[in-house]
Amino acid sequence: MLGHVFQRFVQRSPLSVMVRGTLERVLGAEQLNAFYERTALNQYTRELLFSTLYELMSEVVFRLRPSVRAAYRARSDEVATSLTSVYNKLNGVETHTASALVRYSATEFTPLIKHVGGAREPWLAGLRVKIIDGNCLEASQSRLKALREVQAAALPGKSLVIYEPACGLVTDVVPCEDGHMQERALFQDVLATAEPQDLWIADRNFCTRDFLGGLACRGASFVIREHQGLPFEIVTPLGRDQRTETGYVAEQRVRVVDTRGASHACRRLRLKLKEPTRDGETLLYLLTNLPRPKASTRRVAELYHKRWTVETAFKHIEAYFHSEINTLGYPKAALFGFCLALVAYNVLAVVWAALRGVHGQEKIDQELSLYYVAHEIATTQKGMMIAIPESEWAIFSTMTIAELAQTLVDLAQHVRLEAFRKSLTRPKQSGPKPKKAPKKGHVSTAKLLKSQKTKATAP
Repeated sequence: MLGHVFQRFVQRSPLSVMVRGTLERVLGAEQLNAFYERTALNQYTRELLFSTLYELMSEVVFRLRPSVRAAYRARSDEVATSLTSVYNKLNGVETHTASALVRYSATEFTPLIKHVGGAREPWLAGLRVKIIDGNCLEASQSRLKALREVQAAALPGKSLVIYEPACGLVTDVVPCEDGHMQERALFQDVLATAEPQDLWIADRNFCTRDFLGGLACRGASFVIREHQGLPFEIVTPLGRDQRTETGYVAEQRVRVVDTRGASHACRRLRLKLKEPTRDGETLLYLLTNLPRPKASTRRVAELYHKRWTVETAFKHIEAYFHSEINTLGYPKAALFGFCLALVAYNVLAVVWAALRGVHGQEKIDQELSLYYVAHEIATTQKGMMIAIPESEWAIFSTMTIAELAQTLVDLAQHVRLEAFRKSLTRPKQSGPKPKKAPKKGHVSTAKLLKSQKTKATAP
């Protein structure tokens, strides 16, 4: 289906063609500009198109360029505005638009993953598993006027990220510009997305009466680690310990009453771990409202153990993409960059799914290295875009989902897996823990900017 100009790259770097083709079909200029017109609330387009801004930022996120300035210089003849205008547009991208772009990518990629035969088996039949975790962006450089005299680290924002393991996609994100805000202040936005067939898995920071009760009232299920401060009423004593792969688990019944006075029955599990967690803990407690016929005690413990999947995804995003661009001090710009990294991760999830569909899930998930795949794409992309004219990529934008899926499957058959296998590593030797560095203070960039604006407008 692809023309002869693609053949050299199909044979030598099919992964790069898969990534670029998927981007062209789902996140091409026409689709992105139409998306922006639908979702932007206050911003509007004058001379700089949203698709152009996306292209510049994507080159930084995919590590094709070291900075926004470098990306602009490489494309200055194509961009109709100044670098200042690019930064002004970037600094004003609404967090609503950034999070909507992540949802849009997941909505478009989910059917594509099913078409290529790369969807994983559900963790629990009939339920849509959602793993939620928080992410705080790293401190930015003190380039803004409001930060120049501040010694503390400047936090440009944080977010709650929702990951669905069945499709391997980040399906939603709740961004927040205030780096100081407690994650729990964002829970209402999360609850608004909960549906009856959802199964939410989370760590103890999400264990509040209203969050548990809110999920239950919406018909959703949960497996959440117990927070020490959660009040509850014990209904039955702990049962006998049952052996699991990671230790022992026992169960009892409890009742949680939310702040509105509604009572919610829960199962409370005590986990005794053979190996301590990274915090040195060997005793954990979980809360769930899953009925016993749906999930046994052992099964609930296994579900929570798999929660580390989302942290693995975070590590991949941080290691293989420029997800936290510390030169972007304005919160909106920094959060937009992070959301683009989530979209980039979703693009690779489609490629991963196509490889699973062709070569088998176990071989791809267990043996293939995402590091080598990301490196291949970063080193090949520039040359490929020079060798293959922009007009030739238009063939992907006219493909149906079924046609694109078949093209990805055909390309996946050309991938030489030996070049991307994980390196064998020896088990790490345990040694004395290094002393922790003294904690340094930090400030919220959003609060400083707001204070500066207030002072400037004061009479």
